[in-house]
Amino acid sequence: MTQPAPQFILTLSCPNRPGIVAAVSTFLFEKGCNILEAQQFDDTESGRFFMRVVLNVVEGNVSVDALREAFADIAETFKLNWTLRDKAEKRRVLLLVSKFDHCLADLLYRWRIGEIPMEITGIISNHPIETYTHLDFDGIPFHHLPVTKDSKMEQEAQVWRIFQSTGSEVAVLARYMQVLSDGLSAKLSGKCINIHHSFLPGFKGAKPYHQAHVRGVKLIGATAHYVTSDLDEGPIIEQDVERISHQDSPDDLVRKGRDIERRVLARALAWHLQDRAIMNGKKTVVFRD
Repeated sequence: MTQPAPQFILTLSCPNRPGIVAAVSTFLFEKGCNILEAQQFDDTESGRFFMRVVLNVVEGNVSVDALREAFADIAETFKLNWTLRDKAEKRRVLLLVSKFDHCLADLLYRWRIGEIPMEITGIISNHPIETYTHLDFDGIPFHHLPVTKDSKMEQEAQVWRIFQSTGSEVAVLARYMQVLSDGLSAKLSGKCINIHHSFLPGFKGAKPYHQAHVRGVKLIGATAHYVTSDLDEGPIIEQDVERISHQDSPDDLVRKGRDIERRVLARALAWHLQDRAIMNGKKTVVFRD
């Protein structure tokens, strides 16, 4: 049987101007490529153009490296921020977690059944491995890195060394209840996704469900966003909500919130790994499937 042609994903953003789509389409045609999916967005507020294309090679045998090299001239002409990668390539993901492990358990399950294709390079926690005896890490390296106010910089240096040494491409704060320093946030810019247990920008900081209960809200939510040095203010990737009532206690809100957090983080990570989320200043463009 003939093997299906490999698929590649091209994403780009740039200052908007006429001719971008024509140039990209012509390039792919000339290289023997077929466009399988194409999504684009013209942000009239920022004057920037965004595009995501899924393609395969139907004529010849052009590699992804050869396509990248040939595409460089177009990228320079239009001042593109761009990526081109093999769709089958599994991205390398480092998971960080604290005591609450529901998001970690959910991501491990989705990884194990192949719903989120990725290579998990390790799990970092400020709690010992005995906290998670009910979870099957399936051979994933576990790093216990306790942190105090005095040891924070040293601990973050260890986090960064693990991220680099494992070749990780993205870090996921799966309810990792430590605020990253400005330095580490800068190093992980565009490569770190956090789940916040609130519908941002409301109820930032600690105990957002308790804050929401005090205010008598009728909806609670969760927000997955890229991490920046501004606490809980990074570009938002995904959000979801659930209706509650006056009968719900803070514990009820926490319980219901766990379900929202799991699904929001999973969607955000999947979209990032599929190159569907592109940063746009303080916002994101997300090409949903």
